[in-house]
Amino acid sequence: MPGVPERGQLHGQHALITGAGGGIGLAVTRAYLREGARVSAVDLRDAPSAELLALLDAHPQALHYIAADISKTAGIAPMITEARARFGAIGILFNNAAVFDLAPLLEADEASYQRIFDVNVKGMFFTMQAVLAQMVDAGLNGSVINLASQAGRRGEALVSHYCASKAAVISYTQSAALAMAPHGIRVNGISPGVVDTPMWGQVDALFARHEGLRPGEKKAAVGNAVPLGRMGVPDDIAGAAVFLASPAAAYITAQTLNVDGGNVMS
Repeated sequence: MPGVPERGQLHGQHALITGAGGGIGLAVTRAYLREGARVSAVDLRDAPSAELLALLDAHPQALHYIAADISKTAGIAPMITEARARFGAIGILFNNAAVFDLAPLLEADEASYQRIFDVNVKGMFFTMQAVLAQMVDAGLNGSVINLASQAGRRGEALVSHYCASKAAVISYTQSAALAMAPHGIRVNGISPGVVDTPMWGQVDALFARHEGLRPGEKKAAVGNAVPLGRMGVPDDIAGAAVFLASPAAAYITAQTLNVDGGNVMS
């Protein structure tokens, strides 16, 4: 199969990746394919992004696209069923789909709260729950990786809903890891710092509006503030996602790994 090694760290594994259409999710999809996994790539859009479509053309036997909205819990079971019908039981979950918004605390409204928590918390949890249930049923020693954020490690004045949602991801990761340890299933998280993805255009524009900045000014400032001197890129997160899914991390569970250039020390 072109581009897929005979043997890789994830050879023979079936990975489900949510939010796979771009940014971190797309980078992890590419990395998992390189490591020999079969991937069910989930995204909100009815048709795959151009980048995913190119991967589908290159890996027709190892990659399958599923359109699903994880904020609608009724759609999660059909998503899992479709993925299993294509590649069998799911041994790896990269639980990545998320949305972002910000506003001053006294202006933060219920609609923004609901949208963020529906995707980042409810969708994350019930997707994890469904995948874990089928891992237990199949007797798999699987691996779940939930995408948190450095925003979940501390509050930020303009980003209250998002910070709280990512703190919930870290907490659910710990609880699920303890619940699944008797089954030999590992549950971990990744906490990225500032990562240069298409979402940062939206983030920069929101900060510019609320902080009176010029376009691009916030993005440059947060990159310069990172101890390693730059924003992260999606491949920085993909490397950690491969490691946590691989046998090399067989004794790691209940952890949320900071991949942030030194922004947070714990």
